[in-house]
Amino acid sequence: MLDPRELAKRRDEVVESCRRRAVRADVDAAVAARGETTQLRTELQEWNQRRKEHQAASKKALGPEEREAHAAAGRQLKEEAGNAEKRLAEAEWILREHMLEIPNFVHPEVPEGGEDDFRELRRIHEPPSFGFEARDHLALGKALDLFDFESGAKVTGQKFYFLKNELVLVELALQRFALDVAREAGFTLHSTPDLARRTIVDHLAFSPRGDETNIYSVADTDLDLVGTAEITLGGLGADVIFEESELPVRLAGLSHCFRTEAGSHGRESKGLYRVHQFSKVELFTFCHPETSEALHEEILGIEEQILQTLEIPYRVIDVASGDLGAPAYRKYDIEAWMPGRGEGGSYGEVTSASNCTNFQSRRLKTRFRRTGAKKNDLVHTLNGTAVATPRLLIPLLENHQQADGSVAVPEGLRQYTGFDRIGPR
Repeated sequence: MLDPRELAKRRDEVVESCRRRAVRADVDAAVAARGETTQLRTELQEWNQRRKEHQAASKKALGPEEREAHAAAGRQLKEEAGNAEKRLAEAEWILREHMLEIPNFVHPEVPEGGEDDFRELRRIHEPPSFGFEARDHLALGKALDLFDFESGAKVTGQKFYFLKNELVLVELALQRFALDVAREAGFTLHSTPDLARRTIVDHLAFSPRGDETNIYSVADTDLDLVGTAEITLGGLGADVIFEESELPVRLAGLSHCFRTEAGSHGRESKGLYRVHQFSKVELFTFCHPETSEALHEEILGIEEQILQTLEIPYRVIDVASGDLGAPAYRKYDIEAWMPGRGEGGSYGEVTSASNCTNFQSRRLKTRFRRTGAKKNDLVHTLNGTAVATPRLLIPLLENHQQADGSVAVPEGLRQYTGFDRIGPR
């Protein structure tokens, strides 16, 4: 959430940010609501001050008639203060609703436009040239008996699946590999809960409900299944005040993730690319505001290190303003080359890295004490995907397939799998 106190002063910047994101938000209504709450808060303070002065006057010696008049005046003051408090609560609710519609600011270098208007920053490794007809991950998985969508649909529903045989071990190997990389980079490892309180989910800005929701909620509770460990790792900072010397706080979380993927259909979402449940190693950082852009690049570098070790061709893109989530000030995606995607292969997203500045920390109330300063400041938060399986399994299988039908395990992963290839059967 943006700072309501800065709305009027930065009104034009907020409007421009919404325009660049193609977000419809009534900024002027939010500014007016902020003014209303400020006025009502002052009014309430005045009524409370009058009550305080009136109560102090009750200590004086009063006659019977004076006491009755004094008591009646006290009741009237209490009623007026109560009405002011009620009006303030209603105004604060209206302000909050307006503020929830307003996304974060946008980094000035972010390209403008929608999903297809990203800026490509670099490509690493050329797509492989096969001397045979390459197969997509669905054909490879069927031939090598690596997953079972039919049984997943029967047992649970569409877009659920069973991983089988060596692919189970490859998935675990990817997770362990990513955790080792994160630990070497100074991240504290966590195995996180799969559920979070709805207030924490909302504070991290994973809040759309109704038909637009991507969240599974647990009936008759205040709990949601998390779509990413960003939620639970971010929740660790709720109501925390860090010392400046503690920053940055680097956290890595292994979790299951659950997403409804409402409306996500089409050929490019087939198979393992877009599913309702998956496992992920997430990177999360609480940091000093002055270092967040540098740490954003650091997280991206870790993600690239993982893809390079796995010998997967990829490109890095600077996501366009209209494709940013509400908390993200700037987001980089890594898209891996998937030979079986579309006609002749194409790139598909496998990781992202976002700088959310203080958009999440304001609602989380995650702050730090600046050395020598009296006032605490909000930290910045960043997040990034180390590995998300099974999506990463797609380019792993497709790029390393062999002419005999087998799939080679990249050298950097073999110490975790214990084998160097899968199949052929």
